[in-house]
Amino acid sequence: MIFIELLCSFLMIGLFSFGGGYGMLSVIQGEVVTRHAWLTALEFTDIVAVSQMTPGPIGINSATYVGYTAVFNATGSEALAVLGSLTASLAVMLPSIVLMLIVSRYFMKYYKHPNVEAVFRLLRPAVVGLIASAALLLMTEENFGSPTETPLQFWVSVALFVAAFVAMKFFKVSPILILLLAGVFGGVFYGLMGC
Repeated sequence: MIFIELLCSFLMIGLFSFGGGYGMLSVIQGEVVTRHAWLTALEFTDIVAVSQMTPGPIGINSATYVGYTAVFNATGSEALAVLGSLTASLAVMLPSIVLMLIVSRYFMKYYKHPNVEAVFRLLRPAVVGLIASAALLLMTEENFGSPTETPLQFWVSVALFVAAFVAMKFFKVSPILILLLAGVFGGVFYGLMGC
């Protein structure tokens, strides 16, 4: 049963998510954490972190890890979990493949048409909104801490967030370097704190 639900959920995610992998994250979280409760918010956050660090598109990486974790949590079987990761990955890719085959056939012929240009103008703000939604969904107490319950963790998390934003926006520091430095700082900080 979980395989059919994974297939349907990730087909829907692949069909209706615009803006690439980051645009998909809020939809994936809504399906797997909120709607189906296959994963906790903390598990999903870990999956997003691993998906960002591994090679490949974040949306497909997330689908792979979510499929594996959801089936493993439901069945306890690693073999079935691998099948779950394949199901979710193929399901999230299939709509894009089919749509690209259809669109590529007609796009070059009609891409200057006013209706096609209007559709793309309408999609741009939606894509920005989906990406912003993904960022806001990751700003949870599990990730940032709480200003009242864990103030040190909260303020260190906020400082890391601001430092990463400033480094990328104003100093054009590589995101890979920022990830590595944040990982080293987090490891040292939490190692010293005994977490």
